[in-house]
Amino acid sequence: MFGKRSNVGPAKPPQAPAPKPLVQADIPATPAPEAVATAQPETPAAPTPAPQPVVPRREEPVAKRKPARNEAYYDTKSQVFSALIDTIDLSQLAKLDAESAREEIRDIVNDIITIKNFALSIAEQEELLDDICNDILGYGPLEPLLARDDIADIMVNGAGITYIEVAGKVLETDVRFRDNSQLLSICQRIVSQVGRRVDESSPICDARLPDGSRVNVIAPPLAIDGTALTIRKFKKDKLTLDQLVKFGAITPEGAAVLQIIGRVRCNVVISGGTGSGKTTLLNCLTAYIDADERIITCEDSAELQLQQPHVVRLETRPPNIEGEGEITMRDLVKNCLRMRPERIIVGEVRGPEVFDLLQAMNTGHDGSMGTIHANSPRECLSRMESMIAMGGFTLPAKTVREIIAGSVDVVIQATRLRDGSRRITHITEVIGMEGDVIITQDLMKYEMLGEDANGKIIGQHRSTGIGRPNFWDRARYYGEDKRLAASLDAMEKMTS
Repeated sequence: MFGKRSNVGPAKPPQAPAPKPLVQADIPATPAPEAVATAQPETPAAPTPAPQPVVPRREEPVAKRKPARNEAYYDTKSQVFSALIDTIDLSQLAKLDAESAREEIRDIVNDIITIKNFALSIAEQEELLDDICNDILGYGPLEPLLARDDIADIMVNGAGITYIEVAGKVLETDVRFRDNSQLLSICQRIVSQVGRRVDESSPICDARLPDGSRVNVIAPPLAIDGTALTIRKFKKDKLTLDQLVKFGAITPEGAAVLQIIGRVRCNVVISGGTGSGKTTLLNCLTAYIDADERIITCEDSAELQLQQPHVVRLETRPPNIEGEGEITMRDLVKNCLRMRPERIIVGEVRGPEVFDLLQAMNTGHDGSMGTIHANSPRECLSRMESMIAMGGFTLPAKTVREIIAGSVDVVIQATRLRDGSRRITHITEVIGMEGDVIITQDLMKYEMLGEDANGKIIGQHRSTGIGRPNFWDRARYYGEDKRLAASLDAMEKMTS
C-alpha cells in the first residue's frame, strides 16, 4: 500500500487504519519534504547541541544524547528524507492515526539507514528518527518544546534563534530550524489547521494549536530577519485558584473572595500587562459558574477552557485575500446578544467592542467577564473610556463614565513582577460616580516589602479594611454573605 517505488526494498505492510484517521492538514499538500529534504542547505548550519527537552515517548535520558547537529547530520537527514518520500505514499499515510503513521515511518527509515549503510550510533539514529517523524507528522524542531509542560512561551526569532520562558525567565534554547523555508512551512501547517493562512500577501496571522495554545506568526517582508513565531502555551492540567494560592499569587482568603465574586454573578474585568496571567485567572474564575448557565465566549483565538456543559464558543475571522469576509470581535459580541446568553465572556477587549460588552453587562447579562491590557484598575477604567471613543461614539465623557460605573462591578489586577513571578495585586470594586469621577475602593492590595538574596520579591496581600463590599446584597441573594464576611474578616486579621 505504501510502496510507490522500491528504492530501498519492500516496506513493511502497514497496520490497518485506525477508526479515527489523521487529519489531512497533518500531511499538507505541499509536505514537509520541501522544507527539510533539500539536498543541501544554502548556508551550512553551524554546529549546535541537540535540544535539551525530550519528547515524552523517549525513555533515553537527555544527558545521553550527543550533539550531532552539524553539516553531516543535515546531509544524512536529507538523503534519508528523500529516500523516504520516494518509498512512502503520503496519501495512504494520511489515513492512519498518528501513532500508526509514526511507527510506519520509523520502520521504513530504519530500513533506509540499514540499506544505505549510514554510520550512525543508536542515539544518533533515534534522534534522526524522531526528527523525521516530527517533520512529517508534527511541528519539526518545536515538538520537544511543545511536549514540555514547564514552558509558558516559545519565541522563534527566525530560523536560527529560539527562546523560551520558564518560571518567569526568558532563556535561549539550542533549537534551530534548517532554514527560514522550513520555519515558514511549519507556521503554515499550524495556521492551516484553523482555516487561516500566512504568506507574503497575508504576513500576519493569529491561530491556535489543538491544545488551545495561542499562536502568532509574522512573516517576511514584515519580519526582516525571518519569520517570527510566538506560542503562548497552556498547561495540560488547567490551573485552579487553589494552585494560584500555592504559588503565592494570592492568599487563601483572597481566593475565597474571588470564588464568591465568580459565583454571585458580578461583572468582572481582569486587567493586566502582557504575560501577567489574565487568561489563566479568567479560566480560574469561570470554574465557579453554575453548570446550568448558558455561557457564550468571544475570542480572537479560542483559548478559554471552560468546563461547563452549556458553552458556545465564537471566534473572529480575518479578511480573505480580497479583503472581504472579516468578522470582528464587535460583530461577535453584538450577535451573541441574540443568542440568549446568561453570561458573556470576552477573551480580550481591545477596541470598540467594549461598548457592546458594557451594554450587555448593563442589560441583564450579569456575571459577564473580560480581560483588558492595563497596569492598574484606574488605568483599566480609563482605557475602557478611550476604547469607546475609538469606536466613533459621540457621547459626553460623563455619560461614558456612567455607563462604565453602572456596568462593571469588580476589577481584578494581575501583574508580572520583575522577578518573573505573577501576583494578583488588586481586587477593586467600582462603586459609582461622584461628579464626573468614577469612584472605586480596594478590597485587597499586594504590597512589595523588598527582595531576598536571590532577587525574589518579598511582599504580602493586605486587606484594606472594607467591612462590607458594594456587592454584599448580591452575595446575600446567593447565600454567600456569611462566607464573604468570614473571608474579609480573616484577611483583615492577617494584615492587622
